Amino acid sequence: MILEVAILYVKDNLEKQFEIDFLKAGQYISSIKGYKSHSLKKCIEQKNKYILLVDWETIEDHNIGFRTSEAYLKWKALLHHYYDPFPNVEHYETVI
Repeated sequence: MILEVAILYVKDNLEKQFEIDFLKAGQYISSIKGYKSHSLKKCIEQKNKYILLVDWETIEDHNIGFRTSEAYLKWKALLHHYYDPFPNVEHYETVI
């Protein structure tokens, strides 16, 4: 199992609409082969900072299966304009 982690900084005063659109976007990511689950956490200390956690079966399920799909284009259109700066995405595997 692979954990995708992205720190998201949402443009000021767009947090509520981002959360609404993120809820809609969940249908796109969850439709991809190898998707297990995802969650979005909001930072308490910084109102426009979030962390996205997505569990995938393999890194290819994310980097190829999702990012080359029609679903990703819909995800991107719905969410990418909220970010400043654009997030760095990393992948983690469990070692212990």
